[in-house]
Amino acid sequence: MAQNVSQVSDPPKQGPQSQPGLQTEMTPHPINYDMVGGEGHLEPYKAGGKLQGKKALITGGDSGIGRSVAFLYAKEGADGITIFYHPREEKDAADTKKDVEGSNAKCKVLTVSLDVGEVELVKKGIQQHVDKFGQIDILVNNAAEQHVVPSIEDLPEEQIERTFKTNIFGQFYVTKYALPHMKPGSAIINTTSVTAYRGSATLLDYSSTKGAILAFTRSLSQQLVSKQIRVNGVAPGPIWTPLIPASFPPEKIETFGKQVPMERAGQPSEVATAYVFLASPDSSYYTGQVFHPNGGSVLNT
Repeated sequence: MAQNVSQVSDPPKQGPQSQPGLQTEMTPHPINYDMVGGEGHLEPYKAGGKLQGKKALITGGDSGIGRSVAFLYAKEGADGITIFYHPREEKDAADTKKDVEGSNAKCKVLTVSLDVGEVELVKKGIQQHVDKFGQIDILVNNAAEQHVVPSIEDLPEEQIERTFKTNIFGQFYVTKYALPHMKPGSAIINTTSVTAYRGSATLLDYSSTKGAILAFTRSLSQQLVSKQIRVNGVAPGPIWTPLIPASFPPEKIETFGKQVPMERAGQPSEVATAYVFLASPDSSYYTGQVFHPNGGSVLNT
């Protein structure tokens, strides 16, 4: 029986996962664009060939928002997509590759297992993309991790370093070594978060990295505007992705997303369209900007 947005956005209590979380272990699964169009789902996506022949690199592209972005890029005509994924997410990455290629026979997907916080691995991963696809037209910096800690006094130093390595150092590393393979007209899209704007009492290190990503996006956009490379961001609100059961205790899952005006969590398929717009020529006059798919929370941007 098809799942609908309301059902999936009111998830039942479920067992916690360890970081980074697996989509295959979630109940119910997030709605990605490979699942859209059945009874009760969002309307089927109508592609317009906006990314015809483009080559994209997506970090954290194996599940959640990254998975939906990969699907839409393929539907829009991208014919080469590389997904960087955490070694624990092998199953999700394999499923994404199979399903994305199945949705567009012309699109080839390269999956690369690595830690974006390790610069030497990032260099090798980018070279693998270039060897296969030749260039990078779209870079999506999406990989992230978060850990709930109620007090700064209990926040382990090694966790602070780990979160910063994944969430912001990784964006520096991937962008630095991807840039030589990008041409005028290319686009960089960074995933930040609603927590960059409103903070989060229990996600102190995570929200701090997301604030850094906001500053990184705005500053990098100014640096690269002369190269005609646009840099923008997306700041999702509560979205039902593997990061959620990997971060919060089971009793918190049942109320996840209820605090926003729409009173529900969002789905990856409701966020991914922002990444299509920011990657396509439709957003030619946008750089240094951030989109806010967050269920209606009004923010000072």
